[in-house]
Amino acid sequence: MRLTPSRLLKELLQLVYPALCCHCGEPLVGDEDSLCTHCMCHLTWARHAAMPNNDVELRLAGRVPYQAAAALFLFRQGSVVQDVVHQIKYHGNLHLAHRFGCLLGDELVGSKRFDDIDCLVPVPLHPWRKWQRGYNQSELLCRAMAEVMGKPVITNNLIRRRYTSSQTHKSRQDRMDNMKAVFAVRRPEEFENKHILLVDDIITTGATTENCYHALRSVDNLKISVAALAVTSH
Repeated sequence: MRLTPSRLLKELLQLVYPALCCHCGEPLVGDEDSLCTHCMCHLTWARHAAMPNNDVELRLAGRVPYQAAAALFLFRQGSVVQDVVHQIKYHGNLHLAHRFGCLLGDELVGSKRFDDIDCLVPVPLHPWRKWQRGYNQSELLCRAMAEVMGKPVITNNLIRRRYTSSQTHKSRQDRMDNMKAVFAVRRPEEFENKHILLVDDIITTGATTENCYHALRSVDNLKISVAALAVTSH
């Protein structure tokens, strides 16, 4: 294979400043980006998309009247998936967000259970937190998923109107209390008679999803499905 000038420069830079795997810390080689091949092989896939009554659906049952719900990976402390989620959520790793957003989109398309989705809606960040980070990780995933699913992304209708502290390390009840009355819909008519796919980076207790639904439930004839990059394992 002929090396282009840009690829040659990349190869030379990697000799001096080798890129490291975000999980194991080993140098990346060839076309590896952010994750080495070894760590890619240790991702804990959930494969929920084609499975009714999967972990995500059971977690939301009785709380959110979903059409379908799924996650791509199982999240465990210290796992490769944890580092992938953290790279996207806290470090703005655009490559991983695009790569795994496309994988999630492929899973949903292949399952046929999400075929009548009208649009993708990322779980919103408060404007202050989005300004701090410079991005919304759920929106990054949505943009990649939209490329695969061929659906529009709507980012300015479901909004987060109250700043909340981090959900990390909170109990289920504390998460619910922290999320009460956080979300609102600016233009309900935009979602009327639509089937929206609500997208988040990670689902734990389901408190965020449930409170998004509380804001959306006044919209006439709205159907909701849910997708996440990962769901915590019990």
